[in-house]
Amino acid sequence: MTELRFVRLGFGEEAVDYQEAWQKQREVHAARFEDTVPDTCLLLEHPPVYTAGRRTADSERPLDGTPVIDVDRGGKITWHGPGQLVGYPIQKLPRPVDVVAHVRRLEEALIRTAAEFGVETSRVEGRSGVWVLGDPVEQRPAIGGLSLDFDPRLQDEEFDARLNGPEYAPSNAGQRREDRKLAAIGIRVAKGVTMHGFALNVNPDNTSFDRIVPCGIRDAGVTSLAYELGRDLTIAQVLPVVEKHLRDVLENAELAPRTIERTDDVVATA
Repeated sequence: MTELRFVRLGFGEEAVDYQEAWQKQREVHAARFEDTVPDTCLLLEHPPVYTAGRRTADSERPLDGTPVIDVDRGGKITWHGPGQLVGYPIQKLPRPVDVVAHVRRLEEALIRTAAEFGVETSRVEGRSGVWVLGDPVEQRPAIGGLSLDFDPRLQDEEFDARLNGPEYAPSNAGQRREDRKLAAIGIRVAKGVTMHGFALNVNPDNTSFDRIVPCGIRDAGVTSLAYELGRDLTIAQVLPVVEKHLRDVLENAELAPRTIERTDDVVATA
């Protein structure tokens, strides 16, 4: 069992500027590498900001020139802002680091959090994060008076919701009963220590996602705990629940290095 320390950096009127929080991550990361602090999870809200991971394509950025901060995490573009609980677990892991296992642990803690509030969530194969699953295609309501058989996203991988009206906006995915992301995850590992982490939508203005292609995913949307519950919910209510499940999952995990299988002439990563 490893100790996990929580640091609440700022919420509401004391929301933390993204660049300031990024610098704080670097400082804690260096201290964790030197073993002068335990595993630490920074928890906070950000003022409105778009951040782009290393895999973000130009076609996924805002069309109106809205500023975007390019960061060193994995993943693609997303939005942070009021009503969204952001967590940066800075944890030392055995090397070679099993990045997928770390992501799965974060997902598990957030799935448990959502369940405690009565929201059923899941993983989606090939897509990180925590999802509310939509209805089967044949059961979804028609969009704009058209049969879903004519939904352009079913045939066009480059369909761009930003150009096709509000009915296709990521923030309207719940009305369309599509898969919708409740929490996004993007991390970086340096010197065996993790950085960045998760963003859990509690009660944000999800229309902020409509300017971008969130996480580079064109055929789904975003949601929040408040939207799924149909009632207001605050960061203050969710914060201790997130801390409880992160502590339970991360402190009790059996950490192991990534398995590398060796054959005579080939090295394969499991």
